[in-house]
Amino acid sequence: MINIIYIFILSFISQTIIAQSEITLENLWQNYSYNVKSVPGFNFMNDGRHYTRLEKNSINKYDLISGEKVSTTMDPKSLQDFGQTISSYKYNQNETKIVLESETKSIYRRSSEAYFYVYDVATSSVKKIHDSKIMYATLNPKSDKVAYVLDNDIYLYDLNTNQTTQVTKDGKKNNIINGSADWVYEEEFSMSQAFYWSPDGSNIAFMRFNESDVPEFTMTLFNDGMYPEYETFKYPKVGEKNAIVSAHIYNVDSKKTKELQMGEMNDIYIPRIKWTNGDNELVVFKLNRHQNHLQLLLFNSKSEKPKILLDEKNTYFVVITDDLTFLKDKKHFIWSSEKGGYNQIYLYNMDGQELHNLTPGSYDVKTIYGVDEKKGVVYYSSAEVSPIETYIYSIDLKGKNKKQITPQKGTNNAQFSSTYDYYILNHSSAISPPNYTVYNSKYEKVREIENNEKFANHLIDYGLNPIEFFKFKTSENVELNGYMIKPTNFNEKRKYPVFMTQYSGPGSQSVVNKWSGNNYWWYQMLAQNGYLVVCVDPRGTGGRGEEFKKMTYLQMGKYETIDQIEAAKYIATLPFTDANRIGIFGWSYGGFMSSLCIAKGANIFKSAIAVAPVTNWKWYDSVYTERFMRTYLENESGYKDNSPVYFADQIKGNYLLVHGLADDNVHWQNSAEMTMALIKANKQFDTYVYPNRNHGIIGNNARIHLYTKMTNFIYEKL
Repeated sequence: MINIIYIFILSFISQTIIAQSEITLENLWQNYSYNVKSVPGFNFMNDGRHYTRLEKNSINKYDLISGEKVSTTMDPKSLQDFGQTISSYKYNQNETKIVLESETKSIYRRSSEAYFYVYDVATSSVKKIHDSKIMYATLNPKSDKVAYVLDNDIYLYDLNTNQTTQVTKDGKKNNIINGSADWVYEEEFSMSQAFYWSPDGSNIAFMRFNESDVPEFTMTLFNDGMYPEYETFKYPKVGEKNAIVSAHIYNVDSKKTKELQMGEMNDIYIPRIKWTNGDNELVVFKLNRHQNHLQLLLFNSKSEKPKILLDEKNTYFVVITDDLTFLKDKKHFIWSSEKGGYNQIYLYNMDGQELHNLTPGSYDVKTIYGVDEKKGVVYYSSAEVSPIETYIYSIDLKGKNKKQITPQKGTNNAQFSSTYDYYILNHSSAISPPNYTVYNSKYEKVREIENNEKFANHLIDYGLNPIEFFKFKTSENVELNGYMIKPTNFNEKRKYPVFMTQYSGPGSQSVVNKWSGNNYWWYQMLAQNGYLVVCVDPRGTGGRGEEFKKMTYLQMGKYETIDQIEAAKYIATLPFTDANRIGIFGWSYGGFMSSLCIAKGANIFKSAIAVAPVTNWKWYDSVYTERFMRTYLENESGYKDNSPVYFADQIKGNYLLVHGLADDNVHWQNSAEMTMALIKANKQFDTYVYPNRNHGIIGNNARIHLYTKMTNFIYEKL
C-alpha cells in the first residue's frame, strides 16, 4: 500500500476524461506555449516604497502598493547619439547615477562582457566607460569613479576627469587574472566578479588568479570554416594544479597595492572576500583544498596580519554560501553553518564569539533574506515543516519570537524591500503555477501582482494528471521521498511502463512541492501516452540535514544508485506497474546516475537516457569532485567502484548517450570514453552528439531535436 503524504488534484480535471488537447514537443520547445508568466526581480528604491523596472529600454518607477507607474527615470529617446539596447542596469547607493549594460555576451555560466555606460539622473546625460566590451563595471560609493575588468586587468575610470588608471598590469589570458574569477571558481564557488569597493571608496579589494600552471582543455568548434576552431581554457581536473589565488588591496589615493599575508598558502581556496561595515575591514575566506577547514580572516587595510574571526572544521566538507551579513552596528555578524548537524543561523560578535543559535532544531535553513536591524529581525526560509516544503519565517536576534509568515503549502520565496516594510512573495506548488503577491511588514496581503489564473484555467485543455507525493522505506530501512504522475485514464488493473526521472546530486532536491517548469509538461505528455512517471530523491540529496546529505562522502554514486534501484524495485511491486518496463533518465549528475543504474541495475532497468553525464569523476573539475571524493590518489577505489565507464560491460538494456561537443563543464571526453568502453564490451547503444552546444544543449532547434529523440527512444524502447 503506497503511503501518500499529499495528493494534489486539479479540481477542474477529472481522471475519467481524456485530455482535450495533446501536449506537443513543438509547443514545449519551439513555441514555448506552456511558459507561465513571471515577475522580473524588483529593483527596490531606498525609500522601500517604490521600485524600478526596465521596460522597452526605459527605466520606469512604480509604486509598490498601487502598482501604478510614478515616473520614467531614464528614457533613452531623450539622449543624443545613445542608440543602445539596455540589457540590465544598477543604481548607485544614493540613486543619483545608474550603470547601464548593453549588448551583453555570456562567457561561461556566470561571467559576461558588455558595453557599459553611466547615466546621471540629475542631468539626464550618459557617458560610455570604455570603447570596447568590459566586465563588471562598478561605481564607487562616491559615484565619481568606475572600476572594471578588461583583458584580465582592473581599471579605474574617473567620471570627472575622463581619465583612466590601470590598477593591475600583469593580466594575460590563460595566465594571470585580476578582479575576475577563473573557470572553476565561477562554476563551483558561484562567483565571477572578484573585486569590491570598500564602504568609503578609498580602497578596492581584489583577487588575483595565477593559472599559469593549470592544465588546459581544448574544445573543437565547427563554424563552416575550412578547418575547425579551437577554444582553449584552463580547467583543473581532479588532483591537478589549481590556480594560485591571492587577495590584494589597492589604495585609490596612493595608487599602491599590497598583498594580504594569510599564512600558509599551499593549495588553498579563497572562495569569498567581503568588506565589513567597519573602518576598512576586509574579511577573506581561507579554505583548505580538502574543503573541510574554513577560516574567516579579518584584515584592517593598515595591518599586516589578520585576526581569525571564525574557524570552522567539518568531518566531511564546509559548504560555501553568501550567508554572511555584517550588521550596521559594526559589532555583530550573521552566519549560517551546518556545524550542528543542520544548516542553521548564528549570531556572532566581531571578536568571533558565538552569541546565539537563532534557529535551533532538526531542520535545514535554506535562504537568509536579510536583517531588519531597526526591528532586530532576521528573515529566512527553511524546511522545518517538511523537506519537500519551503516556508518563510521571521525571528529576532536573540532567537525568540519566531513567526511563520507564509501559510500556503508548497514552495515560498521572497524579495524584501530595502526598508523591510514590504516584500514580494512568490508561491507555487507542484500543480499551481507561481503567484506573486505584495505583503506589508505586518504580513498582511497588500495586492496581487500576478497569479497566472488564466494560465491555470487553461490547463483544463490538457487534462493534467495528479501529482502524488509518497514515502517508502528501502531494505536498509532508509525512508525516501518521491512523487509520481499516473497515466491519463488510470486503471489499477492495467500494467503501465515506468519512466523514472532524477538528478540525485549532492544537496540537490527534485522531489519538492513547487512548480517545475517545462520538464513537468514533458512528464505530463508521457503520462498522456500511458507512462507512469516517478521521481525519488536518494541519500545524498538535501533538505534532511547534514548526515543524510553527506553520507555519500568519498563514494559518490554508490548509495544514490542503491536507492534508485531500490526505488525501481519498490515501484515494480505496485499492482499497476510493468516490472519489465522500467526506464531511467538524467542530465549531468542525473546522467551519471542513469548510466550507473542501467549497469549496476541491469536486471531492473530496461532503458536509460544519459545526457551530458560524468562517466568517471577523475575527468571532472578539482573543486567540485574533491569536495565530495578527495583526489584520485587518495581515494582510487571510490572512483573506480562508482564510475559508469568501468561497468559498461554490465549493461543489458537500451542505452541512449547524449553530449554537446562544446560542453565546457562536463567535457565530451566523458561520453567519448564511455563510447569506447561500450564498443570494447560489444554493447549496442544509441548516441546523439551536438556540435557547438554546451552543457545545456540549446540554440538553433537543439532542444526540440534532443527531446524528439528522447521521446521517440522512450516510446520505442520502453
